[in-house]
Amino acid sequence: MTTPAPRLPHPLLCLVTDPAYGTPEALAAKASAAVAGGVNMVQLRDKDMPSGRLFQLAQDLRQATQGKALLIINDRVDVALAVGADGVQLGEEALPVEAARKLAGSALLIGRSVHSLEGAAAAEQAGASFLVVGTIFPTGSHPGAPPAGLSLLAQVGRAVRIPFLAIGGVEAANVGAVLAQGASGAAVISAILAQPDPETAARALRQAMSSVPRLSGVVS
Repeated sequence: MTTPAPRLPHPLLCLVTDPAYGTPEALAAKASAAVAGGVNMVQLRDKDMPSGRLFQLAQDLRQATQGKALLIINDRVDVALAVGADGVQLGEEALPVEAARKLAGSALLIGRSVHSLEGAAAAEQAGASFLVVGTIFPTGSHPGAPPAGLSLLAQVGRAVRIPFLAIGGVEAANVGAVLAQGASGAAVISAILAQPDPETAARALRQAMSSVPRLSGVVS
């Protein structure tokens, strides 16, 4: 009997891995420290890593997150199922949500990355479990992408019923504004991985999130 996918915690603090911030071993160690600091979802993202090495890193991250945080694998449904991950994150040009669901059944959460209100609505209709919406603020990860701003989060919050995270330039100083627009949390890269102490950086983000009343606002 297939075990159903887990529920998403609230608020969600997701660490997205990036090979620019270290070797696979270093990333696994940073992820473990971030989980100790309050990260409750880790997304493995590396589009260029060979399958065998990706599988090994996924196993290491599963060990670091087991019983403590959700593990999400970018694009690779096969790797997610093989390591017992909790879900898969699909880019807008990746496998369709319906196809991923056919492969995974009810075993995995299926996230979809979106950059517009139309994309968010389409992903929800296709059966996505949650959305990652961006780019919200200026970020070095996508220097050529104009930030959508908080207004996109407000629009998505009014249009969909499934949880959504903000991504792109989110840090402790602005994560409260993200939650105020109805987001269930945030996905971050440099706000944790670029810091000298990932555990302390994660704890600062978590504290900033915890201090924000769970209110929904609209940017004019």
